[in-house]
Amino acid sequence: MRPEYYADLYRRYQSYVRNLSGNRIFKIACGPNGADYVWTEVLMREGATRMPWNEALMREVTPYMDGLSLHYYTVPGTWNAKGAATGFDESAWFTTLSKCLRMDELIRRHSTIMDRYDPDKRVAFIVDEWGTWYDVEPGTNPAFLYQQNTLRDALVAGLTLNIFNTHCERVQMANIAQTVNVLQALIFTDGPSMITTPTYHVFDMYQAHQGALLLPCSLESDLYTLNNQQIPQLSASASSTSDGKVLLTLCNTDPHRGAEVRCELRGVQVSEVTGTVLTADEMVAHNTFQDPERVKPAPFKEIQLNGDKVATVLPPMSVCALTIQVRS
Repeated sequence: MRPEYYADLYRRYQSYVRNLSGNRIFKIACGPNGADYVWTEVLMREGATRMPWNEALMREVTPYMDGLSLHYYTVPGTWNAKGAATGFDESAWFTTLSKCLRMDELIRRHSTIMDRYDPDKRVAFIVDEWGTWYDVEPGTNPAFLYQQNTLRDALVAGLTLNIFNTHCERVQMANIAQTVNVLQALIFTDGPSMITTPTYHVFDMYQAHQGALLLPCSLESDLYTLNNQQIPQLSASASSTSDGKVLLTLCNTDPHRGAEVRCELRGVQVSEVTGTVLTADEMVAHNTFQDPERVKPAPFKEIQLNGDKVATVLPPMSVCALTIQVRS
């Protein structure tokens, strides 16, 4: 559909999605696929042909929606040859993380359009499909989209969740595709058996961000370079939790170099820091039903405290969560 046609259909059918029995419907309009900024513009814009004396008719869809969705998948190859979930080389590792980081640009540019027509940020940006998408595992039904989940996927999850948390004022919901046995799954099942994936562990490590207060985080990072291309070596996001602690989540994208981290928490004193790290000896490491704990979190204790400063060195290709106890 053209966005103009979809906007008219949405306006028609949302009229019959009504609040009944004290329930309030949260209406989400179908938004852009990736970088389709025209779609967002049309759904949010002022309608030039609307009657100026009727403010409710002056916008395409904005008054009638609570959220606008976004689809974006991290595909290292092409749609016809997406790439293998395992057995990949460093070039595929780099390409995957580079494409994953594009989520930040997409959110910023779509949000800029939304801010123009919705400066109060009433309409939520809903990233309702995200995650890695590779070729299916050999011997499986192509329609089931079953793929393995490696340390690379853990980095994609950590980088993406850091981006979502940083943009939480506009991004109010996000849904990985999908949770069980399909695409970037958190859980694999086989009859009565179940195992968790590296992505699952990242979600577990990031839990305390949910419902917490975003803290501004200024980051200076070295670069990870491969084949004359570069991405930041470090990603970070921080939140103040309801019990007075700070959760700082960090990713080191470089599979070869540790990342030195020096963090200053201004205006407070640090009394204690505990940490959890997820990494492995190979970028292709993954869990199987025969070896379900090859990639799992471990305590991270290589942390130094000095007043309001925290210092550490992240292992190569790792996701780390630091819980910082502070006092004013």
